[in-house]
Amino acid sequence: MSTLTRAGTMPRPKKSQHKDRRYATFFLLPAAIGLITFYILPAMRGFYYSFTDYPVLQPAQWVGADNYTRLASDPLFWNAMWVTAYYVILNIGFQTIIAIVLAVLLQRLTQSTLIRGMALLPYFVANVVIALLWYFMMDYQMGIVNVGLDAIGLNRVAFFGESAWAIPTIAFINVWRHMGYTALLVFAGLQTINRSVYEAADIDGAGEGRKFFSITLPLLRPVLAMVLVVTVTGSFQIFDTVAITTQGGPINATRVVYYYIYDVAFGQLDFGYASAMAMVLFVLLVGISFIQLKLMRAGESDES
Repeated sequence: MSTLTRAGTMPRPKKSQHKDRRYATFFLLPAAIGLITFYILPAMRGFYYSFTDYPVLQPAQWVGADNYTRLASDPLFWNAMWVTAYYVILNIGFQTIIAIVLAVLLQRLTQSTLIRGMALLPYFVANVVIALLWYFMMDYQMGIVNVGLDAIGLNRVAFFGESAWAIPTIAFINVWRHMGYTALLVFAGLQTINRSVYEAADIDGAGEGRKFFSITLPLLRPVLAMVLVVTVTGSFQIFDTVAITTQGGPINATRVVYYYIYDVAFGQLDFGYASAMAMVLFVLLVGISFIQLKLMRAGESDES
């Protein structure tokens, strides 16, 4: 009589398991090659270059920690970090709130796949196209937004030309583009919540607000932790919208850290110093992601 496993099923033959491993290796190999070629090896080279003086046209020369010492006293770098942090706070704050509300509305008010899919449309358009679209729409002289403000008797606004407006405007553009995608992630999390929990709350007479804050948000915590890690990391890498609209101006008001790294590397041909800034940003993002996951207890669930 054949031996059964504890679950009461026949164990899989070793030959079949070996065959499955070969198939798995075959399908994972292209992704592994891409990861090593385009991520791990460039990261290792960047780490090495961060300790060198590398003007591209000449061989790299080892300078030790000089680039990091220079970085610590570089006012433009710290200004870029502050500008980036300001952008991240605006972008993540509004994007997360709007995405949660939008996801709840899509779940409660409609079952139409078409309507739900329309929320994703801005995300499918290239970010460069979105930036150009809003750049022309918010043009001080001919943009439809300022023409509309003028028509109702309000003063025109130099959305990309005034320091106070530039970063909030860029944040608004990216919130508008990404909120549908973020809402989709939150919407997927909403589908995992057991409907019986809401039914029990209805029996107890809980209103919509009470159910949202006492049931929906707590049970969404693991999903929100993942969403925040993805969106915060992505927000720190803001580049294309700035490059298309303001090029870091006016007066460094939108010179985010990614744009500053790009300018130092390809504008000033100082790849060693740019690599040092990239390494600092990498360590910062790893630390922020770790803190987020720990504070939000991403690996735990409140659903019993």
